[in-house]
Amino acid sequence: MLTSFSILLLVIAIPLLGFLYVQRTIGRTPKSESSLAPAPLGAEDLPLGEKRVIPEEEHRIPRQKLDDNAMKVVYRLQDEGYDAFLVGGCVRDLLQGIQPKDFDVATSAHPEEAEELFRRSRLIGRRFKLLHVRFGRELIEVATFRAGHDSDDNDGEHGRQAESGMILRDNVYGTIEEDALRRDFTINALYYCVRDHSIHDFANGYTDLKKRQIRMIGDPEARYREDPVRMLRAARFAAKLGFEIEPGTAQPIHKLGPMLTRIAPARLFDEALKLLQSGHGEASLRQLKRFDLFRTLFPQTDAMLDSEEYPVETLVYQALANTDRRLAQGKSVTPAFLFAALLWYPMQRRLQELLDERDQPPLQCLHQAANEVLAEQVRSTAIPRRFSAPVREIWELQQRLPRRNRADQLLTHPRFRAAYDLLLLRENSGEALDGLSQWWTDFQNADEQQRHEMQRGAGRSGEGSSAPKKRRRRRKSSGQSSNND
Repeated sequence: MLTSFSILLLVIAIPLLGFLYVQRTIGRTPKSESSLAPAPLGAEDLPLGEKRVIPEEEHRIPRQKLDDNAMKVVYRLQDEGYDAFLVGGCVRDLLQGIQPKDFDVATSAHPEEAEELFRRSRLIGRRFKLLHVRFGRELIEVATFRAGHDSDDNDGEHGRQAESGMILRDNVYGTIEEDALRRDFTINALYYCVRDHSIHDFANGYTDLKKRQIRMIGDPEARYREDPVRMLRAARFAAKLGFEIEPGTAQPIHKLGPMLTRIAPARLFDEALKLLQSGHGEASLRQLKRFDLFRTLFPQTDAMLDSEEYPVETLVYQALANTDRRLAQGKSVTPAFLFAALLWYPMQRRLQELLDERDQPPLQCLHQAANEVLAEQVRSTAIPRRFSAPVREIWELQQRLPRRNRADQLLTHPRFRAAYDLLLLRENSGEALDGLSQWWTDFQNADEQQRHEMQRGAGRSGEGSSAPKKRRRRRKSSGQSSNND
């Protein structure tokens, strides 16, 4: 039986253990805890770098919306004595009621220090060193707090800029306050603190979110020169969130847009997909056209948008609307279809030129036209081979789909569905195809006997034209002389 002394010990020990557990959950004091006191709430704008704390009862982000794996990363870093926060787009989207696709972490730990804490992790990047921590198929990106290149810690090797101002290397580490001011837009400089579930704002981003505006941190022109991709990001956030770009942030884009030609095509490919294949493609295209940025991503298509011969703009908008609709329905999309649609008319124009110039079979001309158009496009945005090969197949099927007497064979082609979707878009855009897309719609919905009859009917009627017509040259008679004789 328990003695009175034992009971007394239990009464003292249980609250003490509870206190220690709470302290362990909150975590130890980080090595680089910010010394700035939080600014009072209610002020509209504070000096850049001054911290405002938005408590959970005000921002009301549901804790169940936080990613479990990202929280594990944050707690692990904090347990080792480092600062760690959820940061950037995930915080911004949660405040907007949008479930983030990715969760990023910012920490005071250097990349090599953080790597030692996670078994399934690897360092990536030289220009901007990051740590990727893997949980199954999910990646959590961990970035160290950055400082400006004028920092005393910059030895010229970790932070470098070209004469144009473009950042060549950005691995100068600093404090959370410095990190906030190195981010691009105020709405992306918000840090979620898991200790008390508050948000730390160093750039008035929370105020800008309420105003529904996108504003650059610092001088917009200088920040665009540091990284021209920020112009595309401004357009993307405006399209995704339905925000206005603050006038001072928008003003330099027209002037500095050509700087995007200095960005690696592989990076621009990724940015193009974020713009056009993330569920807000139509709105993104309007923003790109507004700032004359579409030409940097798709110069051949941009040059034909006002074409009177081809319905280019109509097809482009319909392709993006189709992509947005599929994503909203939870269906898959592929960059191959998007690029096949956006580059269809540049390829068609070049194909017709080759047919007029050379005495070659239509399919051979199509292959050459496809090669030339894709080669020109990769100078702007890289197209990985796993996508460029299907683009060619989708285009080739546009020539084969009119062969209705071979419909059964075409229906089994792995690119048939994408080719059929492009056919629908072409006809809906105004291309004269004599109801070909409707025939294929009916064929897919028909039973086996009906399909057989439809193919027989197509064979009797001679339907099978599959290529643009070559403009035949008139053959001279034996007695006819040339104008040059």
